[in-house]
Amino acid sequence: MAELITYREAVAEGIAREMRRDPSVVCIGEDIGAAGGVFKTTAGLFEEFGASRIWDTPISEQAIVGAAMGAAMSGVRPVAEIMFSDFLACCWDFIANEMPKVRYMTGGQVKVPMVVRTANGGGLGFGAQHSQAVENWAMTVPGLVIVAPSTPSDVIGLMATAIRSDDPVLFFEHKALFATKGAPAPEGHVIPFGQANIVREGADITLVGLAWSMPLVVEAADQLAQQGISAEVIDLRTLVPLDAATVLGSIAKTSRILIVEENPYQGGWGGTLASIVADEGFYDLDAPVKRLAAAAVPLPFATHLEDEVLPSVARAVDLAVRMVTG
Repeated sequence: MAELITYREAVAEGIAREMRRDPSVVCIGEDIGAAGGVFKTTAGLFEEFGASRIWDTPISEQAIVGAAMGAAMSGVRPVAEIMFSDFLACCWDFIANEMPKVRYMTGGQVKVPMVVRTANGGGLGFGAQHSQAVENWAMTVPGLVIVAPSTPSDVIGLMATAIRSDDPVLFFEHKALFATKGAPAPEGHVIPFGQANIVREGADITLVGLAWSMPLVVEAADQLAQQGISAEVIDLRTLVPLDAATVLGSIAKTSRILIVEENPYQGGWGGTLASIVADEGFYDLDAPVKRLAAAAVPLPFATHLEDEVLPSVARAVDLAVRMVTG
């Protein structure tokens, strides 16, 4: 049996595979070189590929993304790291107004094949400015691909697709998942965008999660099974493109759906999915669509307060039981 690898190791491995495959791939970011990244997600890359392809930068998110965008428009495939996803706000003009629009505004003459990687989400007590889950920010911007893997194998498979994409990709790596372990990905492992994963099949209710919420919904499904409730578990893996077809196919079977997300309830990605289900799957439903999301408050530093703000297994189980039993 192959030795398990961590989510953190999978990030570096996924990038390394593509750098070996394609000499136009480079990495750019703060402390990603000899230091191996603040979360050690680029460990070993500098030693293998050197300073000509691993570019350390000053502490400037605008400089990192701006330089990466210019390189991407010139034939390079840059993988840029923004240390915390909260800091995407510092370079939001590039992300919202430049990267996703160039290909459209030039009629396809200029492409922007770049990936912006970033450590996302809470659960570790990093405080309000270093703990936000911000996928919902990016969902408001047409032209961006949004990726948020939950397992090491998915990290590698989706990283391959992201780096090969001719469109700009935001790749959200969850901080609370870095130490988790999973099966290594086989050589040549590639996961297409817009292909959700049915992690567990069930008949009574569909549980949908993404990244951080996936271990939560899997544990909730285990506890529901002990109460005689069969839950189908779906990992979306990408938000743009969104695999609504898999979700709709699942509720045609289960007739109920609970969406568990880390984004705040106010404006979270689950609201978009819920509207699609209500619009296209209404007649398959035997209960209202339900969302379990974070509270719409700045994320607290104190662990017990952070736990109150974020979704939990207990709340997911309680809500699912009430949906199934009426």
